[in-house]
Amino acid sequence: VIGQSWGGNIVIEIAARHGDHVRGVVAVDGGTIELSKAFPEWSECERTLAPPRLAGMEAARLRSFVRGAHHDWSDEAIDGTMANMEHFADGTIAPWLTFDRHITVLRGLWEHSPTSLFPLISVPVMFTPASKTDDEMTKKKRISHQHALETIARCRVEWFEPADHDLHAQFPDRFAATVNKAIQEGFFS
Repeated sequence: VIGQSWGGNIVIEIAARHGDHVRGVVAVDGGTIELSKAFPEWSECERTLAPPRLAGMEAARLRSFVRGAHHDWSDEAIDGTMANMEHFADGTIAPWLTFDRHITVLRGLWEHSPTSLFPLISVPVMFTPASKTDDEMTKKKRISHQHALETIARCRVEWFEPADHDLHAQFPDRFAATVNKAIQEGFFS
C-alpha cells in the first residue's frame, strides 16, 4: 500500500494495525508527520496550514499558478493536480476535497503520532521523503527517518533531493523505479 503526505501517515497506521493484511507499505513524503510537535496549539496549526480557498477560481489561473510553481513537472503531472478539482462549465473550479474536509484532515494530522506506532510494525516500510534544502524542517525529517530505521524491523529510506512534496508527480519514473527496485530485490517479500 502506498500513501503520500497524509496518506503516508495512513499507511503507517495500516502497517501497525493491519500488518497481516499487507505485504508492506510505502510512505511518500509522509509517515512521520506529527504537526503537534511543530504547532503545540491546534489554532496555530489551523491558521498556518489551512489550504487556500480555491473554490470559484478560474481553472486557467490555477493551472498557470501550478505550472509556474512547478516548472519541471510534465503536462501529465499538471493534469493530475488539476484532476483534484471539480471543473464547471463557466471555467471555474472547486477542490473535490472541500475546505472544511481539508481542515478535518489537517486536524487528524495534528492529532496523529505515527512515530509512536513504529514499534508495532512487523511489515516492511519504505519511506521516500522529499527535501528541497537542508533547512530546519529537513533536519527534523532526517531525525524522524533515522528513528524509523532504528525502530522498524524492515525499513528503508530513499531520499528524493531536491524534490517537491509531490515527488511522485515531479519524478514519476524515478519514483516507480525506486519502488520497483525494492520489489525486485525482495524487500517486500
